[in-house]
Amino acid sequence: MSKQKRVLVIAEAGVNHNGNLKLAKKLINIAKRSGADVVKFQTFDPSEIVTTYAKKAKYQNKYTKKKQTQYHMLKKLTLSPRAHNELNKYAKRKKIEFLSSSFDIRGLKMLIKLGIKRIKIPSGEITNLPLLKFVAKQKLPVILSTGMSNLKEVKQAIEILTKFGKAKSKITVLHCTSEYPAPIEEANLLAIKTIAQKLKVSVGYSDHTIGYVASIAAIVLGANVIEKHFTISRNLHGPDHKSSLEPNELKFFIESIRDLNKSFGNGKKITSKSEKKNKIFVRRSIVAIKKIKKGETFNLKNIGVKRPGSGISPMNFFKLIGKRSKKNYKLDEMIK
Repeated sequence: MSKQKRVLVIAEAGVNHNGNLKLAKKLINIAKRSGADVVKFQTFDPSEIVTTYAKKAKYQNKYTKKKQTQYHMLKKLTLSPRAHNELNKYAKRKKIEFLSSSFDIRGLKMLIKLGIKRIKIPSGEITNLPLLKFVAKQKLPVILSTGMSNLKEVKQAIEILTKFGKAKSKITVLHCTSEYPAPIEEANLLAIKTIAQKLKVSVGYSDHTIGYVASIAAIVLGANVIEKHFTISRNLHGPDHKSSLEPNELKFFIESIRDLNKSFGNGKKITSKSEKKNKIFVRRSIVAIKKIKKGETFNLKNIGVKRPGSGISPMNFFKLIGKRSKKNYKLDEMIK
């Protein structure tokens, strides 16, 4: 059995920069200090993805100005091409991978020019055929989020990607529940196994639940990519802050994932290095439970099993019964 892959942890800054470049850089610093592999933002042009009159989702309305349209909310959360370039350079200096989910082809072209190492397709674009077709023709590996979709839709998206040139081995599908925060009872983590088994792809989990338990369970179920939103403070105004981890929580979250990864081992049931030194102290050996004279027959009344385990194993106990002792034994002396 091979050793489980190291989990790729994506710290999702998303739009938690609130349109502020300095805040975005602080988020990169937090992601780096926390041990994330990737810090991810979102790339979009509001005029490309939403009508000027489109309403906001309930969770967005709750944490932003109620009279504001989705277009105007997104307008304030947009990062300019110049800001993308600066953040990419800043992440390189900090030695953490820069990534952004693009909601349109123009934005994705910009990101590819910046040198992103992988393409992230957000959940809302899983039915965006033109975007999927464009992504399929790029050489980069793809991470596909699947919030709000069913297995048939995920399968269709994968078929489009593979039809237009993307090898299945280059696709990772993230199970996801697109609610902010997502109710734990709707996490449906067993879908991770279903996706892996039915669609024969690498799997991961984009976690929008409160806390850590869903991500930890997802890894046990086979997820090798974990994405989690984080923020400087949940008290900030904006659509995603309330469902995000704060800096200390993100650090603990990632440390827990690293520990979990270490704990899997290679799947072989063996005595570990640290156990070997304890073995002699907690296992038993066959000993005299009363004085035994030379020539006396071993029986259930004169031999038993006690610690330490440096003598004959109790697994041989009944082999000794009925045999004659070749020497005298004192109480608690190991039988040889």
